[in-house]
Amino acid sequence: MKLSVSWRTSAAAAVAAATLLTSGSIAGAAPRSEALAAAPDIPVAGVKAHLTQLQSIATANGGNRAHGRPGYKASLDYVKAKLDAAGYTTTIQQFTSSGRTGYNLIADWPGGDTNQVVMAGSHLDSVSSGPGINDNGSGSAAVLETALAVSRAGYHPTKHLRFAWWGAEELGLVGSRYYVNNLSSANRAKISGYLNFDMIGSPNPGYFVYDDDPAIEKTFKDYYAGLGVATEIETEGDGRSDHAPFKSAGVPVGGLFTGASRTKTAAQVTKWGGTAGQSFDRCYHSSCDTTSNINDTALDRNSDAVAYAVWELSE
Repeated sequence: MKLSVSWRTSAAAAVAAATLLTSGSIAGAAPRSEALAAAPDIPVAGVKAHLTQLQSIATANGGNRAHGRPGYKASLDYVKAKLDAAGYTTTIQQFTSSGRTGYNLIADWPGGDTNQVVMAGSHLDSVSSGPGINDNGSGSAAVLETALAVSRAGYHPTKHLRFAWWGAEELGLVGSRYYVNNLSSANRAKISGYLNFDMIGSPNPGYFVYDDDPAIEKTFKDYYAGLGVATEIETEGDGRSDHAPFKSAGVPVGGLFTGASRTKTAAQVTKWGGTAGQSFDRCYHSSCDTTSNINDTALDRNSDAVAYAVWELSE
């Protein structure tokens, strides 16, 4: 659901007011002295266009975008081309898992203090049984469109921005673990926060926030409070996505999630709508995880929340 300009403005004002009152920030950032109003509205049509491309890639490559399969590399090439055209410095990191070559894609936005790095990431691979459009095309597309919004805005944050798309998450967080394990201790210490987005468009969605770093958690909760949308603490995927290696290495982490195979309760339907007694995503890890398996309202809200957090935490 696209929010009207006037409604979004009032919601942003509410979030800004809460920020001024509490001034929390990650990794020693100075208290905010003025309202943050720079984060753009991320066009859900742009996010969905990326999902359409990922679906087409899967369809042309055996119905999936799994590690070591042609569909994964084609997905990575698609994302990389968009970022290269937008002015990012991109790096492909290669690794091996289960006898197949895997790839991470890292994109750095020029400028900002490289001793204070804010990262946002998502896994780009699907399982072998389906195209993986919610899991995790949704997070990958939202992070991509946010990165492109940084370029369109000519954004010059105080901190350095880095975006990442991980390979082989479905095999046990292999790509993100490889990345973290190959950072020097000095470079790990430079990451002031890692934001993870894994399944953010579930068709029967909940609005779940990771309860890891308190300041990152507060950033997302403040955003949703400004929209008048209730949130709950994320527990279903705790430790099961790409934030886990960062957290284990001492990096502050946070993120968003709309639910997988767990069942939505009647109380949650009262909060969010949807269908009680049904999974948040009935197509989790299945062939029906296609572009039809996305809730547009959840995808829209969460994509905007990605951008809000990137702007808020990198200023």
